[in-house]
Amino acid sequence: MSGGRDPRPEAHVLEFEFPSDVRFIERVVEAVRAECKVMRYAERHITLNVPVALTEALANAILCGNGDDPEKSVRVRAHVGSTRLVIEVTDEGLGFDLAACAVDPTTPDRLEHEDGRGLFLMQKLMDHVERVEAQRGNVVRMTLHRA
Repeated sequence: MSGGRDPRPEAHVLEFEFPSDVRFIERVVEAVRAECKVMRYAERHITLNVPVALTEALANAILCGNGDDPEKSVRVRAHVGSTRLVIEVTDEGLGFDLAACAVDPTTPDRLEHEDGRGLFLMQKLMDHVERVEAQRGNVVRMTLHRA
C-alpha cells in the first residue's frame, strides 16, 4: 500500500449541449450523479440533492427559458470537485429575476399553484443558487458543498 496521497483527481468536468427536449434530462442527471459518486459525495447528495435540483434546473431551462422550442439548446457544465459541485445550466431565454421568481410554494396562498416549486427545491437542496449574467441566454449556477 502506498503513502497517504488520495489517488482521486481534484475535479471532473462534464459538459453537455442538447436540444430543448425533456427526454435528455435523465441522461444528463445520471452522468452528473455518477461523477458525484466517483468523487465520493454523500449518499444523500447523490440520491436526492443533485438529481432533484438538476432535474428542476433543466426542466426550467427547457420549458421556461427556451419555451419548449426544440430549435433552441441547453448547455450544462458540471464541475465535480473534491470540495464542491458547481453546475451551470444555460438556456437561450430572455432572462428572469431570480429574486422575483423565488416564491415559497408552501404558504397557504400558493399551495394550489403549480409554478414556483422547481426554484424553491433547487434553493433548498443546494447550498447556493444564482443567476449569472451572460452574453446571451440565462445561466443558473448551483453550488453544493461536499459534506
